[in-house]
Amino acid sequence: MIETLNGIFETVNYKQNTSLKLYDNDEYEDYPPHWHTTMEIIMPTENIYTIECAGQTITLREGDIILICPGCIHTLFAPKAGRRIIFQPETNALRFMKDIDALFSSISPLIVITPEDFPAIHERIRTLLIEIKNEYLNAASSFSEVIIYSKVLEIITLLGRNYVHNTQAQSAGMLRKQGEYMEKFIEICDYICAHCSDDLNLDDIANMSGFSKFYFSRIFKQFTHVSFYKYVNQKRIEKAAELLIEPKNSITDIALSCGFSSLSSFIRMFKIVKGCTPTEFRNMYWR
Repeated sequence: MIETLNGIFETVNYKQNTSLKLYDNDEYEDYPPHWHTTMEIIMPTENIYTIECAGQTITLREGDIILICPGCIHTLFAPKAGRRIIFQPETNALRFMKDIDALFSSISPLIVITPEDFPAIHERIRTLLIEIKNEYLNAASSFSEVIIYSKVLEIITLLGRNYVHNTQAQSAGMLRKQGEYMEKFIEICDYICAHCSDDLNLDDIANMSGFSKFYFSRIFKQFTHVSFYKYVNQKRIEKAAELLIEPKNSITDIALSCGFSSLSSFIRMFKIVKGCTPTEFRNMYWR
């Protein structure tokens, strides 16, 4: 299934004249650790399927769905018999919409959509994936890419509108507060993305939100699933990864321009987030 793999970086070979790749996959070989710039949606249609990502091992049942965010290293393990939809749409062009970028940041590295955890939207997303598969495989269909992307946007919208109500279900009061605060935290995430190279600190960002530092920290982690400083470092690494693709940029200059105080701290954080060193990452593009 993986057609072009350099190190652990997969170049997705899209369907001709599109930014889409879909496999109606029945192979029973395993696929080694890899990552790509597309998001990946997998749904078994026969038998189970197992994924390792970010230290988690997830076994999907028939009809369970996993969305793996762009840039996340993952490994796939297939049973001896089975079938699954593996869908890789390019979504970078959609991330100018702040809600989409905020959603990916919140659910990264992955989200699993099951009937138990997402009863309100699971069946609709399952249906959309089947419709995407049928549309993708229908070579004679006109406006096929437009139709498929309209379904991708519906999937993202369903997830975004239901995500807050499925993450922290400890109390109805907290859920109401999260709903009220969602717009504010989207704005804060946008600000962090735009200023991640600056010397951001928790006190200043908490003041921007109007909350105490301790309350902000708790709600921010519930919203993004990571701590404030981990989120900032993730955004710095994302920016660094873009700069590393240009071979003229020195790794030391990239580290400093992305807000890291030293080369060693940059290399250490890059390996934690990406699973490889900056040099290894660059070599994936230029070997």
